[in-house]
Amino acid sequence: MAAAPDRNAPKPDDGAPDYCDLDPFTVSAAGHDFTFYPHGQDRLKALVEEIDSARESLRVFYYLFDSDTSGTMVRDALIRAVRRGVSVDLIVDAFGNDAGAAFFEPLVEAGGHFAVFSPKWGTRYLVRNHQKFTIVDNARVMTGGANISDHYFAIPAENGWCDLSVLVEGPVVEQFTRWFGLLKNWVASAADGRTRQLRRLRGIVQDWQGGDGPVRLLVGGPLVRKGHWAWVFRKDLVAARRLDAVSAYFSPPRSFRRLIARVGRRGEARFIMAGKSDISAAISMARMLYGQLLRARVKIYEFAICKLHMKLLVVDDKSYFGSANLDKRSFRINVELMVRVEDAGLAAKLREMIDHLEESSDPITPAWYAKNSTPLTRLRWRIAYWMSLADYRISKVGTR
Repeated sequence: MAAAPDRNAPKPDDGAPDYCDLDPFTVSAAGHDFTFYPHGQDRLKALVEEIDSARESLRVFYYLFDSDTSGTMVRDALIRAVRRGVSVDLIVDAFGNDAGAAFFEPLVEAGGHFAVFSPKWGTRYLVRNHQKFTIVDNARVMTGGANISDHYFAIPAENGWCDLSVLVEGPVVEQFTRWFGLLKNWVASAADGRTRQLRRLRGIVQDWQGGDGPVRLLVGGPLVRKGHWAWVFRKDLVAARRLDAVSAYFSPPRSFRRLIARVGRRGEARFIMAGKSDISAAISMARMLYGQLLRARVKIYEFAICKLHMKLLVVDDKSYFGSANLDKRSFRINVELMVRVEDAGLAAKLREMIDHLEESSDPITPAWYAKNSTPLTRLRWRIAYWMSLADYRISKVGTR
């Protein structure tokens, strides 16, 4: 088995501020246990340990899966699980499958099941599975923003991405199992070439009921509004007094920008945005929208220690974590999931984590914006914005 990178390896002297991801922490809330992994090394270790602990089943669904050191570690852990009698189902997105089908042949040969989301060109190829989760024995699930690739597990000094994975134990795991079953059936029917698969996928998302208690599994999909995770997020924003968010990609619809601005005017709103990204256009897109937020007294910070990929929203006492960005693809096109937890203690703990990110971020002030948003710069920001809307494959914004 390939060795994980050394968490304690010395950092190069590149002039970057002294920064380290937080250690894992666990919060018990609403009959669930949530263990948060802000550090990439901890994410990878926990994921492999969870796979190695499985005794009955593993249901795995990822957008991006690479054939690098981390990808090989996870694949080989899945193979070991199959060989000890565990039922293994793995689905990856066609667009995000950087490893290639041949990489997974050893898993299939061992007796595991491997499938690709949206495997054929056509209308539905524009719809991406953007989810990331692993269900262990229908008892625990690890989800969040991290894909299976070295980028998501390396330390910041080695160009690792600032992200978050969460291990969840509690009743909501049953909803994940049910959701995976629906998606698995859709993938199988799409591979068989049955007609109207996009309409069927929309129906699955639209009919989804992820519970009505304090812990809910919310999902989203193509051109679905009511019931979508963003539909619930919108309702939480309407009367919110406080919003704290970490957003790797920021280009929400205008109606949401207005709601965010209203929170800033009547209470407090804070955003940690990307100062470094895999796609430079993502930063330009977000900056084009800063003006409206700053005028509404929204506090904005850019995290530039390393590439930011985290997706975290805290609205009053409600916390959201999962796969969705605050961009138009996550609102209107991608298949996404977000776990919503209503608990004041959890919200307070996650705000402390956002405080930690803020301490190593650069404040974006009205003075900064006035100095840097020259007519030529605003034109460049707008071009990046419209190019990404015209064809997401040009910039790949929001596809990680």
